[in-house]
Amino acid sequence: MPHRSVFFVSDGTGITAETFGNSILAQFSARPRHVRRPFIDSADKARSVVEEINKVADSEGRRPIVFITLVNDDIRDIVTDPGCRGLVLDMFKAFVEPLEAEFGIKSNHRVGRFSDAAKSREYHDRIEAINFSLAHDDGQSARNLANADVILVGVSRCGKTPTSLYLAMQHGIKAANYPLIPEDFERGRLPSALNPHLAKCFGLTIDPERLAQIRHERRPDSRYAALENCRQEVRDAESLMRRHGIGWLSSTHKSIEEIATTILRDIRPDRLIY
Repeated sequence: MPHRSVFFVSDGTGITAETFGNSILAQFSARPRHVRRPFIDSADKARSVVEEINKVADSEGRRPIVFITLVNDDIRDIVTDPGCRGLVLDMFKAFVEPLEAEFGIKSNHRVGRFSDAAKSREYHDRIEAINFSLAHDDGQSARNLANADVILVGVSRCGKTPTSLYLAMQHGIKAANYPLIPEDFERGRLPSALNPHLAKCFGLTIDPERLAQIRHERRPDSRYAALENCRQEVRDAESLMRRHGIGWLSSTHKSIEEIATTILRDIRPDRLIY
């Protein structure tokens, strides 16, 4: 569907609408055009979005798909009105109203998950975790590793940094990461700073061909990016992790979300309950 559009419309950041909508769309082979419209928090903005949706319907000759998370009834009524020529999928109406009936109470109709961020302990913990992960990225610091929830190890460019930041941002996990380098392989042991924290270590590995491609983008035609060097580093890293009893998985064909969930399951299963 190269000529079909999907709108994500929200009175907040739109993260919920887009995350849920993309999960549904992933069940189809279609790749429609995505249009994000966050902070639709007034009647004028809602009418403007409806006008945009209708123009797209005219230009594409078919109705756009519209995922909405709109708390305010008056604003939602504008977008769900028959005058909007999109297929409107109202996630709050689909889920909140049945839950109100089940719980026997009205929802608080709060706009967005971040509206009271300054008062949220969870939000504060996530900010602390992000700062921790940035300070302990790529082996920059061995200080306070006792405070880490997870320490990722693996060769350079295997996905440690994005995984660490995802764990911090989405789960409030203090994740440090350490690169395994040729000097470690020559010594046949992990960096000494990691020895007291082996129970927190989790390894990432990667297909050497894919690693060579990634490194070539950063340092083309270097020994660092050479395929044979990548093969040797991956072999040595896996051997080192095996010797120290560190579990690992390959990041080659897995998303950051899948990697992070596996790490939480194996290292911090308590953080999967909240």
